[in-house]
Amino acid sequence: MATAKHEPRALAWLIVSGLVLLLDQLSKHWVLTTLPEHSAVPVFDGWWNWYRSYNTGAAFSFLSNAGGWQKYFFIGLALAITGVLTHWLSKIPRRHWQIALPYTLVIGGALSNVTDRLVRGHVIDFIQWYWQEFYWPAFNLADAAILAGAAGIAAQGLFAKKRMT
Repeated sequence: MATAKHEPRALAWLIVSGLVLLLDQLSKHWVLTTLPEHSAVPVFDGWWNWYRSYNTGAAFSFLSNAGGWQKYFFIGLALAITGVLTHWLSKIPRRHWQIALPYTLVIGGALSNVTDRLVRGHVIDFIQWYWQEFYWPAFNLADAAILAGAAGIAAQGLFAKKRMT
């Protein structure tokens, strides 16, 4: 009777999650020690500032004025999503990096923002993009990783031609 060959799983890709978390936390340390609060520091005049701000809500400050309960809600939600994605990651063969990478980006970004909420009570945002009078809400590297990962997961769902083997 033939036995199935054991193939290494994609959990090793969690190293990417660790790097996302580390880079985001290092960038926030730089922000806290370098940038003034709530004051724009131009990076590229006309479209990009460093702008240190604090977010107690979710993306785009959703629920930021909800009275404090949202901190625990977003921590729980992020940990639940991280758990689900890590479980799914454990089912993916390591060679399928294009499936694993988006999961690890979301996991790393979510855990870094959870770290902010647990340590500081809020998330530190500092990247501000704008054009003329339109300002995109400030964000951080963790948010960018979450967005890139979510886009990758969505693209997989839209454009996948065959199931993973």
